[in-house]
Amino acid sequence: MPKVRTEDGAEIFYKDWGSGQPIVFSHGWPLTADAWDAQMVFMGGQGFRVIAHDRRSHGRSDQTWHGNDMDTYADDLAALMDALDLHDVVMVGHSTGGGEVTHYIGRHGTARVAKVVLVGAVPPLMLKTEANPGGLPLDAFDVIRKGTYDNRAEFFRDLTLPFYGYNRPGAQVSEGVRESFWLQGMMGGLKGQLDCIREFSEVDYTEDLRKIDVPTLILHGDDDQIVPIGAAGLMSAKIVSGAVLKIYEGGDHGLPTTHQDRFNADLLAFVRGEPVVGARAQRSQEDA
Repeated sequence: MPKVRTEDGAEIFYKDWGSGQPIVFSHGWPLTADAWDAQMVFMGGQGFRVIAHDRRSHGRSDQTWHGNDMDTYADDLAALMDALDLHDVVMVGHSTGGGEVTHYIGRHGTARVAKVVLVGAVPPLMLKTEANPGGLPLDAFDVIRKGTYDNRAEFFRDLTLPFYGYNRPGAQVSEGVRESFWLQGMMGGLKGQLDCIREFSEVDYTEDLRKIDVPTLILHGDDDQIVPIGAAGLMSAKIVSGAVLKIYEGGDHGLPTTHQDRFNADLLAFVRGEPVVGARAQRSQEDA
């Protein structure tokens, strides 16, 4: 299995398929690069080089005691992009992966980056504070911590219901998707997964978002039960200068899976520089 060794010696697994302009995918918690397989096959078939990695302590990457924090995640991603000598990259991040992409740019800039796509992403801040009243209370994330620690096998299985909107009336539930989520989650290390909860919930990515100076597409479902759109996608679209926002009406958190064909078409259009149907350019706070 291809891996890149990071500065602290951790080995990060990655997939690297196809040829052409590179698209680098960052997955959500507690998943792996496999969550992007449908997008990788689709975009690879459209003439792009597609790359996805397992975040440290997730999937097939090393399970580390230290370094399960967003600074290190971003540096691991930089190590991968440096090792593969990637340029003109389209960075795509879902959920926690959106934080990883955003923080990568905050720490390493956009010299290698052509475009950014944030999907159901956690920035700017999921935690409810006086300055961020639309966020979720700390208790909500403590429940995730406890569920993961006490019985993550059961917790991950239950999490699939709100994650993919399968708890909504009329939802078409895929037991295969639920089992895939569970399997990917159980491949990771408990310590790293617990550490990661703080990184997707309590880290403020506002300043990182302000450093994004390349074309950016923000996709978010307005029925996202995991990362509510009000404190995430809508806010990020106001911070990133020139961002394009598309809201999936009734969309859940797992858009790349539950809305696979629609999402793939939107991703392809944006990467090609074509209009994304239903998307609107936003006026950032800085431009206002």
